[in-house]
Amino acid sequence: MCGIVGLFLKRDELRPQLGDMLTDMLITMTDRGPDSAGIAIYGEETAGSIKITVQSDTPETAFDALDTALSAEIDAPVAIKTLDTHAVLTVPDASEAAAITALEGMGLRIMGSGASMEIYKEVGLPKDVAARFGLREMGGSHGIGHTRMATESAVTTMGAHPFSTADDQCLVHNGSLSNHNQMRRTLAKKGVFTRSENDTEVGAAYISSRIAEGASLGEALEGTIDDLDGFFTFVTGTKNGFGVVRDPIACKPAVMAETDDYVAFASEYRAFADLPGIEAAKVWEPEPATVYFWER
Repeated sequence: MCGIVGLFLKRDELRPQLGDMLTDMLITMTDRGPDSAGIAIYGEETAGSIKITVQSDTPETAFDALDTALSAEIDAPVAIKTLDTHAVLTVPDASEAAAITALEGMGLRIMGSGASMEIYKEVGLPKDVAARFGLREMGGSHGIGHTRMATESAVTTMGAHPFSTADDQCLVHNGSLSNHNQMRRTLAKKGVFTRSENDTEVGAAYISSRIAEGASLGEALEGTIDDLDGFFTFVTGTKNGFGVVRDPIACKPAVMAETDDYVAFASEYRAFADLPGIEAAKVWEPEPATVYFWER
């Protein structure tokens, strides 16, 4: 039992409020998953640059002069923003692969990368995780979040959601996959690898691999219905939008709401209670084995 939230803003005027609205939604889902929490925010981007989010259990030493050290490793300019146990490093597009290799060699955990996406996740109650990273102050066009109750892997930072396996793509999941080890081997043969034991990361890798092969977001989500076994509700974020799909049985709870200002997803309706204009929203339960997605 986990809690999922997602918010896609249709109006740019609301961008400064994204973090505040998502934080309220995430905290409301605490009793569905109190052991860890995470959020992916799609915010500002700089042309020609990539943001790499990393995590360390010892940020005081790991992040000290990290930008200088990484710049020397990749022979390119590096900017750094630190938030508690996470740091966001901005590097030139062409230096992304070298930067990730160098950061992993320094013992840092890669949370995700992309032109606009930043991922923050940690062990602890959602309200505490949100406060540690200042999620309420974050702005952006859309974001997804997750509160976790661990059932299939340990309570760790790397086991928390969201999971990202490609630039500006990430996934949160409520449920359990039964063929994730088989799919992990299939993906590995294609050169797509995961960093954790969590079945959700396999779902993220499946979707990103399909998109890399030329599928649209909708087609990639449709593929999960045929190729992934188990029970699941997936909410995925991309640079341009987000999508939702449930397995054919759809035993995990889910509800959506749409107004002229936003599209929202949550595991339970009460997460919508404080959203502006929710009283006039179209509210519905997403159908089983049906893909929903919105893009800019």
